[in-house]
Amino acid sequence: MTKKGNVWIVPQKGGGWAVKREKAQRSIAVTPTKAEADKIGRRVGKNNGVDVITQGKDGKIQSHDSFGNDPNPPTDKEH
Repeated sequence: MTKKGNVWIVPQKGGGWAVKREKAQRSIAVTPTKAEADKIGRRVGKNNGVDVITQGKDGKIQSHDSFGNDPNPPTDKEH
């Protein structure tokens, strides 16, 4: 079984936020607020056991959460 692509929460050019899979052309969802996109992205990430990466409006990564099976999990100081 192949691993599905990670989930990215990214700002849209015209406003709003998109929830996308890595290497996918289409978005899973587009929302007006980052909080809504984060909620959807986390649900998708948990259900598929993949990472959720959140970008800020400047394009820098703000958050990176793993929902996969990691045999050596790092100490998460963010949460």
